[in-house]
Amino acid sequence: MNHSRPRAAAALAAALTALALLAGGCTGAIGGVRGTPGAAGLRDPYFPKLGNGGYDVRRYALNLAYDPGTGRLDGTAEITARADQDLSAFNLDLAGLTVGGASVDGKPAAFNRAGNELTLRPHEELREGAEFRVTVTYAGVPEPVTDADGTREGWLRTDDGAVAVGEPVGSMTWFPGNHHPSDKAAYDITLTVPAGLEAVSNGVRTSRGTAADGRVTTVWRATEPMASYLATVAIGRYRTETATALGSVPVLTAAEPSVAADSAALRDEIPQILARQVRRFGPYPFSAAGAIVTEDGTLGYALETQTRPVFPAASFDRTTLVHELAHQWFGNSVSPATWRDLWLNEGFATYAEWLYAEEYGHVPARTSFERAFAEDANWAFPPAAPPTAENLFDPPVYQRGAMVLHKLRETVGDKAFGEILRGWPAKYRHANASTADFTAYAETVTGRDLDGLWTVWLYGRGRPDGP
Repeated sequence: MNHSRPRAAAALAAALTALALLAGGCTGAIGGVRGTPGAAGLRDPYFPKLGNGGYDVRRYALNLAYDPGTGRLDGTAEITARADQDLSAFNLDLAGLTVGGASVDGKPAAFNRAGNELTLRPHEELREGAEFRVTVTYAGVPEPVTDADGTREGWLRTDDGAVAVGEPVGSMTWFPGNHHPSDKAAYDITLTVPAGLEAVSNGVRTSRGTAADGRVTTVWRATEPMASYLATVAIGRYRTETATALGSVPVLTAAEPSVAADSAALRDEIPQILARQVRRFGPYPFSAAGAIVTEDGTLGYALETQTRPVFPAASFDRTTLVHELAHQWFGNSVSPATWRDLWLNEGFATYAEWLYAEEYGHVPARTSFERAFAEDANWAFPPAAPPTAENLFDPPVYQRGAMVLHKLRETVGDKAFGEILRGWPAKYRHANASTADFTAYAETVTGRDLDGLWTVWLYGRGRPDGP
């Protein structure tokens, strides 16, 4: 600061700084930054304000304490990121909850809330290429999100705990972050809950202990990159079991007491199912596996949360388990570039069901294809172009997405199709990919121009004359 400037100018500068601090609700100071703010939203085709520009998250360290009696969540999120530009400010997505404070690289940062946007202004400019650490403390009673199609997601309270699921936007209800699938990161999740309860999350459980106040703290580590919508937490009186898959992958399953016995046999099949899928899809992409089975009424759907899918008891059947485990390759390891590319998740996972039925149920994939072809609901729109966010999880994304893959198989032959099934998740392992990436990859592998197939089956707006 130039101390020789006129007194009026100095007074004005002090007033502007004070106003910025008041707007931010923080006691930190503002430096003389020269960068520009990161974008408040990534212009996703269906969720344009989701995610944020200007930085790339490398790691989340979430420390959460939950009181099931009051529903209160106390959290500290430490976010390690890299600046993609000179940053004077940047945003995090956070719905509800009260922010108590924020810092960047250990120095207090001014912050401001506007809807689901939490804007942070660091004390000093962040230079392009610099790695920085953000810490946000927050608390409150998380409120779930009701999606355009009427389903509920986010932090969902149960009688004795909670279940957190996040597809497509619900993770912002329980931690601040860059909540778009294109920004994947490693996670450390520490959960503190009352004694007598289990707290389950993604990845490998690294520790579990009881504190002096009787509360239990469990630490989970997911070292492979994860899109935030795949993060999960399940708190309750879960019964847990452990096993090993593929020689060295730890498998941990959890089931609420009322459904533990009925789900035990199928949970025990997870190592076998993964072994079969490895033969089809290539090496398993994660260092842990498992499942979480809840009582009916909490969730209305199963979800492929990374390494540990979540199922309501009514949906925990072999077909759905095959589907959600296949997502570990298709959707979790290879994640969509935007939400318009969701058919790459669901089409492959649905086709995994058809392959399983073909190999172990003696139902040819062609039969599954013809059944899907006959269903009028599957032709409402092209799988690669859902008309609105409300349609993201409609039948064409799943069934017609699988039909695209079966027509590809019939066109290029089983050998080339098998190379695509294994090569696609290998090429984009732990990365993001678009529909254009997939069509180009399939044509490169097969050496064929497949425009006719894509035009009719992937982008066509009507049902072809015959299957």
